[in-house]
Amino acid sequence: MKQLLLLLAFSGCHHFCYSQSKISPTDIKKLSWLVGKWNNLSSEPGTTGYEKWEKLNQNEFKGSGITMKGSQIVFEEKLRILVKDGNIYYVADVSENNEPTYFKFTELTDNSFVCENPQHDFPKKISYKKNGNKIYASISGDGKSYDFVFEKQ
Repeated sequence: MKQLLLLLAFSGCHHFCYSQSKISPTDIKKLSWLVGKWNNLSSEPGTTGYEKWEKLNQNEFKGSGITMKGSQIVFEEKLRILVKDGNIYYVADVSENNEPTYFKFTELTDNSFVCENPQHDFPKKISYKKNGNKIYASISGDGKSYDFVFEKQ
């Protein structure tokens, strides 16, 4: 009887934990809060930056990240969030990489998300959390972490 109870408890927990962590492609709609221009409040002295996001359709968002020193662009990345093969991905395209890098969503709520790519050199993990008119973002991996604060324009 004890074994049966343990087995039932384990399967119930396994089902509950799995169903709570499963992200459906339709969950991409939870990212509507991302749309707009977000100024980087954590830019290094002498630089400014922003991320800008727009919703292209029900399965894709398009974004860009810009860092400027005066009127000169010193860093630029093309960003996308899209549904592919039944999953949601954050896609970063930067000049340092030959191809865009895909980060699979591992967590998604109404005001935050985490996406990961353990095979990528850096970052391995990207997270965003909206709080009021601010987004707190982080990139991390291999013991390093960089935090950013963005404010909606």
